[in-house]
Amino acid sequence: MNAILAAHAVDPTLETFENDVWWITLIKLLGVFVLLLLLTLFTINYERKVVARMAVRPGPNQVGPKGWLQSLTDGLKLPFKEEIIPKTADKVVYFIAPVISATTAFTAFSVIPFGGVVNMFGQQTALQLTDVPVSVLVLLACSSMAVYGVVLAGWASGSTYPLLGGLRSSAQMISYEVAMGLSIVAVFMTSGSMSTSQIVAAQASGQPVNLFGFDITAPGWYALLLLPSFVIYMIAAVGETNRAPFDLPEAESELVGGFHTEYSSFKFALFFLAEYINMITVSAFCTTLFLGGWRAPAPITTVWEGANSGYFPLIWFFGKVLILLFGFIWLRATLPRLRYDQFMRFGWKVLIPVNLVWILFLAYFKVARSGQLSDEVRWISTAAIAVVVLLVAWGWPGAKKPKPVPIQEELAQRPPGSFPIPPMDLQVPPSPRARRAVAERAPATVGGDPETKEV
Repeated sequence: MNAILAAHAVDPTLETFENDVWWITLIKLLGVFVLLLLLTLFTINYERKVVARMAVRPGPNQVGPKGWLQSLTDGLKLPFKEEIIPKTADKVVYFIAPVISATTAFTAFSVIPFGGVVNMFGQQTALQLTDVPVSVLVLLACSSMAVYGVVLAGWASGSTYPLLGGLRSSAQMISYEVAMGLSIVAVFMTSGSMSTSQIVAAQASGQPVNLFGFDITAPGWYALLLLPSFVIYMIAAVGETNRAPFDLPEAESELVGGFHTEYSSFKFALFFLAEYINMITVSAFCTTLFLGGWRAPAPITTVWEGANSGYFPLIWFFGKVLILLFGFIWLRATLPRLRYDQFMRFGWKVLIPVNLVWILFLAYFKVARSGQLSDEVRWISTAAIAVVVLLVAWGWPGAKKPKPVPIQEELAQRPPGSFPIPPMDLQVPPSPRARRAVAERAPATVGGDPETKEV
């Protein structure tokens, strides 16, 4: 398989992008821009149709063939709607915020590889706008800058609900940015590069690995080789893009619409565009880091030798992206929104600790594989790791959860005259009327008197 890939897929290098002429770079820049716009229009309709299918309803079916032009008409309609700007808004920041969100969303896609080296108008160039030795850090920087658009939009609106949505978004993105960054560290350690094109090349085929004295062939895709990092990345990506069930900055139930409540017309369209481009970007980033990038799956390459040559990699790349986008839509259609304290606790107390432990284990594995440890140290450390894993699976001795206090006792312990605060789990005691209704509906004992309950 290595010979097939070497013969039919030419991996780009950093010199490939340095040799591009200016008009080829301009064509690729325009192509990425148009591609993102078309993907956004498609993804909006894709989501509406999939959610409608899951809810057993028609969905968009009037505009265009089977309703596929509905999102295009919506996009053309929004800029011509009346724009309402609050009197208390900071006009300059109010205008800049959606521009920041849309600009960072477009910029992040510039280092995503769509394929290998191809012939474009007589010039040898890669199906990628540009690449640098730290391309992954460029993506992380763009996603970190996107929070400014949301926070500034909430603050500049001059309203309470957008401000609360902006504050939520800042805490949410910072928390899940840490988990996402830690999940990518494992990819750096395994591939030995931060260049997106080199990470894709590192997943070309399986590699021989010596695991504690046993020679095995590691899978090519990092989604299998680094499964914990892949799962954590997917969860963090949903939180990073403010999608359900993590769409707390836009929570309609308590914040009306969140940070963009006071936005309308074209500025609202920019926020809408940024949200869907961010979905596409994190899906393309996941495809690049964990799913082999633009390379076809192994069963296809064994049957078809030229699957990774020419423009065919575009099919495999966007096929993987659409599958990941379906996962976003599936979550929105099936899961309820988390409570904010549950969401933050999950990020800081579950995702980040698990990620740190996984990185330490991976670092130990790389050191043990390099032969720098003696056999005795290797076996002792392996036994220690096994003991720790068993203890965590069984539960630490003495780490029993405290006995829950009944709600009646909590109410009795409240100081007199204090304001009654409902518990966080919302398990309030039933009202006397509800208790009487339950008692009236209780069935009588079989074979006994329904009044005295005597048998």
